[in-house]
Amino acid sequence: MKVQRAASVLLVAGLALAACGGDDDTTSATTAPAPTETTAADTGGDCVVGVSFNNYQEERWAKWDEPAIKAAVEAGGGTYISNDAKSSVETQASNLENLISQGANVLIVLAQDGTAIKPAVTAALDQGVPVIAYDRLIEDANALYLTFDNIEVGRIEARAIFEKVPTGNYVIIKGNSADANADFLREGYEDVIGEAVTAGDITIVGETYTDNWAPENAQASMEQFLTANDNDIQAVLSENDGMAGGVIAALDAQGLAGVVPVSGQDAELAALNRVALGTQTLTVWKDSRVLGKTAGEAAIALCADPTVANVPGTAIFTTPGGVDMTSNLLAPQPIMQDNLDLVIDAGWISKEDACAGVTAGTVAACD
Repeated sequence: MKVQRAASVLLVAGLALAACGGDDDTTSATTAPAPTETTAADTGGDCVVGVSFNNYQEERWAKWDEPAIKAAVEAGGGTYISNDAKSSVETQASNLENLISQGANVLIVLAQDGTAIKPAVTAALDQGVPVIAYDRLIEDANALYLTFDNIEVGRIEARAIFEKVPTGNYVIIKGNSADANADFLREGYEDVIGEAVTAGDITIVGETYTDNWAPENAQASMEQFLTANDNDIQAVLSENDGMAGGVIAALDAQGLAGVVPVSGQDAELAALNRVALGTQTLTVWKDSRVLGKTAGEAAIALCADPTVANVPGTAIFTTPGGVDMTSNLLAPQPIMQDNLDLVIDAGWISKEDACAGVTAGTVAACD
C-alpha cells in the first residue's frame, strides 16, 4: 500500500485544543440520542451538508464527531442535516437519497459497508454532489477520503502489546469484515508481530472478524478462544475499545482481567478508566473533534469548489483495491497509564471518570 502525505497532515492528540436503519425522523436506541434532526428548510443557506451516520448508537458519534462537524459547517455559513442508518446497509442507501432530496449539496458518509454503499455514492456524484468518505473507506476515486491513519493505529496497538508480550499465544479480535478499517488495522499488526509469528515466537491461536464491531460478539468469540485453548492465552489484540470491553469481560470471568494485555482504540470513557485500572493496556486516541472539524471545513470547501483535489491538506492515498483517492489521514495518539494526563488535560474525560476505582498512588495522572 502506498501512502503519500501532504506536509500539512494534522497531528491528532488534542494537544492543540486547549480544552483527543431508519429515516432521519426516527429516534436511535435509548442508549444514544438521535442525530441532530435539522432540515435544510430550518435555517436556509447556500451550502447544505448532509451527514449519513451508519449507527448513531456508538458513543463517539454523538459526543464528539457530530458536534465538531456541525460547528465547522455552521461556522462556514452552511446548513447541517443528518440521518441514521442504524446499521442497515439498505437504509443507508436510501438515506443518501433522502439527504439530497432535502437539498444537501455535499454528503459526508460514515459507511456501514464501504462496498455496498458505492452505487448510492456514485449516484450522488453523478448528480454533482461531492462525497466525503468519513472515517471509513469507500473506494471511489471521485470521493474525498478523510480518516485517521488506521494502519498506524494497528501498529501502535501491536507495539504496546508486543513490548509486554514478545512471545506466547495471541488472539486477534478484528472489526466488521465489511469495514476496510478492520483490514487496515490488521495490516498494522502484521507490520509489528509478523516476523515473530513467522519465527514461531508468537502463535495466533484465534483470529476472527466481529459483526458490527459489537462488544457482545467480541465477548462470545473470546470465550470460545479461551475454552479452546484452556485459557492459555498471553495477549489479545482487539481492534477497538468496545470490543476490548467484551474481551475483558470474558477474561474477567476466568480471573485473567489485568493479567492478559488487551489493546483498543477510540479513547472511549470506559476504556480510559480500564487503562487506569490496568485491565486494558492501551487505547488509541483519535481526537474526533479534529476529524469532525476537518470534515466540516472540507465540506464547506467542496460547496465552493467541488474538485476534491483542491481541498486543503490532502494528498493521494492508494487503496487496497488500487484506487488513487484524494485523502487526508490524521495522526493517532496512544494512551497508556503513563500519559493518561493527555486526555484529562484536553478535556476529553474528567479526572474523576478516568480514575474511578483507582488505588491512590498507583497512577500518576490520578494523584
